[in-house]
Amino acid sequence: MDIKGIDKIIEKHGGVAGLLIQVLLEIQGENHWLPKEALERVSERLRVPMSRIQHIATFYKAFSLVPKGRHEVHVCTGTSCHVRGASRILDAVKDHTGIEPGETDVDSKFSVETVNCLGCCALGPLLVVNGKTHGRLSPAEASEVMKKYG
Repeated sequence: MDIKGIDKIIEKHGGVAGLLIQVLLEIQGENHWLPKEALERVSERLRVPMSRIQHIATFYKAFSLVPKGRHEVHVCTGTSCHVRGASRILDAVKDHTGIEPGETDVDSKFSVETVNCLGCCALGPLLVVNGKTHGRLSPAEASEVMKKYG
């Protein structure tokens, strides 16, 4: 993301330091992560100390300080999903992507994460790709879902 794009996002939010999280969320949404250069620009333009920005960016799980794939995959491993076979869903995702939870593939196509609960316990086991929820899946169905994303 270039400086002009970052400045545009900051200006969209009025350059108000109180809207820091919204600015970071928008940068994250466009870039799939928060590059150091972007954080430095936000710090400079909003007059917010870099230490405060780093604290926020590391506190909230929505933010990433490392590059993420174009397709963000989340597998729920909470209790309800776990007892319904979440580990088999995760295995299907790992087989398709070739990566482990917490990783991004070399082509930056997929990032895989596990989450403790997504609040959809009745739909478990649950797979979420790019914010789209897929529930009550078998491992074969999870593989089919992943094929739709490449």
